[in-house]
Amino acid sequence: MSIFDGMNISGSALTANRFKMDTISSNLANADTTRARQNEDGEWEPYRRRVVTQEPRGGDFNSFLQKAMKQPDSAGEGVRISGVQEDQSPFKQVYNPDHPDADEEGYVAMPNVDPLKEMINMMSTTRTYEANVTSLNASKGMLMKALEIGR
Repeated sequence: MSIFDGMNISGSALTANRFKMDTISSNLANADTTRARQNEDGEWEPYRRRVVTQEPRGGDFNSFLQKAMKQPDSAGEGVRISGVQEDQSPFKQVYNPDHPDADEEGYVAMPNVDPLKEMINMMSTTRTYEANVTSLNASKGMLMKALEIGR
């Protein structure tokens, strides 16, 4: 195990959480966008909520467990973004006959973004980011103390 493993793991988590925050911000910014892209029929579709998925670097939990049982000093390798999927839940139908994108019955298809859910996800991601900053600072502090011992 390297002395920099803790910093590398925290760094990968910070990068992943920043990307997740960017995606959440994009979802919130497009919560009212009714013309995000054209479908195969040439009709405009509302913005679809995007969801970030993460996975551990270097394998799944079972492989880490087996590795740790054989080598007690082994550490993880951090996390990475495995993909960004579009939420396939249906669009919200809002009655607004004056809207330019209203159908014949006066309903407008609105994005499937729930601002409350996005704010909760943002708060959770912010807390995770802060925890990783604390972990990174603790690793840095330990390394600095180790350097002071050498004086």
